[in-house]
Amino acid sequence: MILNHLWGIYAHPLEEWQTIDNRHESLTYSLSHILLIALFPSAMGYYSSVYLGWSIGAGNPVFLTHDSAILIAGAMYIALIIGVFALAYLAHWMAVTFGSKPTFTQTLELAAYTSTPVFMSALAAFWPVLWFVVCIGMIALAYSVYLLYTGVPILMHIPQERGFIYASSVVTCGLILLVIILAVTAILWTNGIVAPMFT
Repeated sequence: MILNHLWGIYAHPLEEWQTIDNRHESLTYSLSHILLIALFPSAMGYYSSVYLGWSIGAGNPVFLTHDSAILIAGAMYIALIIGVFALAYLAHWMAVTFGSKPTFTQTLELAAYTSTPVFMSALAAFWPVLWFVVCIGMIALAYSVYLLYTGVPILMHIPQERGFIYASSVVTCGLILLVIILAVTAILWTNGIVAPMFT
């Protein structure tokens, strides 16, 4: 089953990392997980912006047109997948410095499963109030960082002390990737390529 690690990374993350490491799943399996889990933020972004409306402050809810929301959701889906692959590539590239020689599949698993809580936090958009979604997103981000710090020594086979520094480097790369995605989004919006159309 594609999502068979989903419950484990929430209920017992250390044991689940061991299970992931012992199974040595294929690149296709990790890719399937990413493609499926990245649908959550894209689909929820579309649904909440077209049918529920976003509440920003005390004003009336803001709605997007169907076509605009589809375009933005598609761009978001592609950006999320590229972001996970870029993080996996950077994690693979940095691993050699820390005395590890993982396969790209291992680093892709690390990136995919640590990003899962952030992607799943999109379910908060069922109540699309900005402060609520941001709070849930921050909690999910904190848990993703925790998963990264616990998963690196197990999956990358790096000693605990070096694993902490390695994980910190991966977190830094992840934050830089996030800033790049936000900057590209701002450029595309201001140039009208994927600008939102309100109803």
